[in-house]
Amino acid sequence: MRLKDEFSHSLIIEKSEFICYLKKTFTEEEARDYIEQIKKLHRDATHCCTAFVCGERSEIQRTNDDGEPSGTAGMPMLDALKKNELHNCTACVVRYFGGIKLGAGGLIRAYSKSVSEAIRLAPKVKTILIRRYSITFSYDLVGKIDFFLKDNSDILNKDFDLDVTYVVQSEDFKLPEKLINITSGQIECIQIEECYIEKELTNTQ
Repeated sequence: MRLKDEFSHSLIIEKSEFICYLKKTFTEEEARDYIEQIKKLHRDATHCCTAFVCGERSEIQRTNDDGEPSGTAGMPMLDALKKNELHNCTACVVRYFGGIKLGAGGLIRAYSKSVSEAIRLAPKVKTILIRRYSITFSYDLVGKIDFFLKDNSDILNKDFDLDVTYVVQSEDFKLPEKLINITSGQIECIQIEECYIEKELTNTQ
């Protein structure tokens, strides 16, 4: 799972403000550049703690407590990224101290919650493998085909000539077989390509 866009979310915990920034980053250089941007944006903040995960196999993982007690900020933030299976992402949590000390346990919970809440609310995508097909059929089957495709495929193009031709994409690799079954074989289905796409997730997924 990855972020769709850059996202930020603010929480007030015991009078301290915690602002979590999330951004999709694919390399350590991109992550560090983003961290510097956030630090410049909040020069007057008490802390700007960070964590990021990047690389093809999430092999690059870094944290920084930025003056908070060791292990109370960066690691809980990194754990939140990993628990939510968010890849290629940098999290920065800016803290404006409100006068009440939280203690080590309170800090761990606060930084973890800040990142987890931002992830929950942020637009996200997942990478899925799909196949694209060209399907050709007669006009009398349009209603049946449209009804069948609406729940399990995306129609990318429609062409109305002597017959009807749709270009569709689907995660269901048994789509050709199902189309042949529902039309009693009165359809031509040709696979065009197989590729990965990003699909937006809802906050309940």
